[in-house]
Order: sequence, then structure tokens, then C-alpha cells
Amino acid sequence: MRAISQQRYGGLDVLQEVDLPVPQPGPGQILVRVRAAGVNPTDWKNRARRVWFEQPPRVLGWDLSGTVEQVGFGVTLFRPGDEVFGMLPYPHGVGSHAEYAVGPARAFAAKPDEIDHVQAGALPLAALTAYQALVDTADVRPGQHVLIHAAAGGVGHLAVQIAKHLGARVTGTASAAKHDFVRSLGADEVVDYRTTDFRDVVRDVDVALVPMTDATRIRTVEVLRPGGTLVALLPGATEEELAACADRGVRYAAMLVEHDHTGMTAVADLARKGALRAHVQEVIPLSEAARAHALGEEGHVTGKLVLVP
Repeated sequence: MRAISQQRYGGLDVLQEVDLPVPQPGPGQILVRVRAAGVNPTDWKNRARRVWFEQPPRVLGWDLSGTVEQVGFGVTLFRPGDEVFGMLPYPHGVGSHAEYAVGPARAFAAKPDEIDHVQAGALPLAALTAYQALVDTADVRPGQHVLIHAAAGGVGHLAVQIAKHLGARVTGTASAAKHDFVRSLGADEVVDYRTTDFRDVVRDVDVALVPMTDATRIRTVEVLRPGGTLVALLPGATEEELAACADRGVRYAAMLVEHDHTGMTAVADLARKGALRAHVQEVIPLSEAARAHALGEEGHVTGKLVLVP
């Protein structure tokens, strides 16, 4: 099978198209023929340096949508021919940037008929992150005020939709050029982070989603209500951040997305109803994976990039 592999850490040139054996499903696993695979910031970060893994070689990629080819012993959820989408176990279950991938059956859900493979391949990691942050971690309720930083990004634009579906009032931060897009997702207010200090215009936040590690996190504490929740999507909490949360009575929750059949089923249901849709900026051939990484590293992607074999 064709796959995009790397033999070492480094720049775009370390990504090479290679021919690998088709993996075989073990007990509790399924083999999926990949029809579309999302690209996420964690892909180019893990390409460039050691984040989660030992030294390469490896095939990156966690998102995928495709067709079940084989099932391993004990699998009853799916049969060959079923269309599924899901996230390979994060962070160590990589391998979707290839023509075939193997993963636990319960990392997947049935792909809704209402969306195509490109749309389904864009959703899993980012949608699960948003869902687990807002539902499982923060327990967002109707009428609460949710602040979503980077609201036009991969996780952010899906989090806006999920928070609105939960009945929340949503404020997002994004560059001015993306305000109309964020409002089209349902955001009630949008703040231009380049020209405005959000602390001057945002108040009484119940839940904040923060997908960065810079000073944004500690500034966000200032706009949260006592008893509110700051969900950090990247590790690296400082003593200053934790102390600020404690002083204000804010819960600090550092979250790492998990593969989750129940969560994927909920994502599928939202997509089926039209309440959740990934914005796909560009569909890129698998052979041009390096170009997808380059676009991502520029930091201006709206929504998601998707590879197709």
C-alpha cells in the first residue's frame, strides 16, 4: 500500500511516499481502506520533533474515513463493506496517512449517509476534542457563556457549533477576516485578537476553550466567573496559571483527546442532523502530504485540510 512515512524528524522533506505491507487486524481491530484522512496540527508537530514518540520511522495521521475491509476476532460492531469514520488511538495509534489503516473497532462509528468521506475524514480528532472538552469535561449547559479561542481553527470551528447545539452563548476569537465565517457557525460575538484585548470586551465566562500555551491562558482566567472552567488543550501549565485559577476559584482542566466510540457516535448524530459540519479548506492528494503540512504550519488554515489516497 502507499503511505506517507518519515525516517527522521525534520522539515517537509522528511515526508516520503513509500510502499508498505497492508496491516492486518488483530483481535478487536478492523482494517479500513482509507478514503479520506484529516490533517491536524499534531501531525506537523510530531513530524518536526519528538512530542509523543520514540525515533521514527512512522506513518502519521489519526483521522480517517473509509470502508471496512477485514475485521479481527471478536469484532461485532462492523462487517466488511461498512462505511466508518473515527480517530485512531491518540497519541500512539497513528497511521491513517496511507491507503489502509488498522485500529480498534470501538475507535470508529458508522459514517452518516448524509456526509461524504471527505467531510467525515475531517471530523474525528477535532470534533472529539471539542465534544470531550465541552460535554465530558466542562458539562456545558443551556444559557452558559462559552469562550472559544481560535474559533476559526480545526477544533475551534467545530467547538462553536457544538456549544451552540448545547444552548450556550458563544464568544469566539479570530482575525477580522474570519469573523463572518465564525458568525456563520453560530457565534454570538467575535473578537479580533489582533486589535482587541479580549479582556476589555468579554465578561462572565462559564467555560473557556484554550488551544494554545502562551499568555492567552492566564489572561483567560481573568474573564472566567468564579466556579468556571478553563479547558486547556495543550500541556504545559505554569505555576502562575494554576495559582491564578486557584485565586479566582476557576477549575483548570488539561485535556488530551481519547478515541471513543460513544463520542464518535455522538459526533455522527450531530453530523447526521446537520448540527455539525467541518469546513474543509482544501482536499489534497496523499502524495502531496508535505504541502498540507506546509499550509498548516503557516497558521492560517480555516477549518481543516484533508488528504485523499
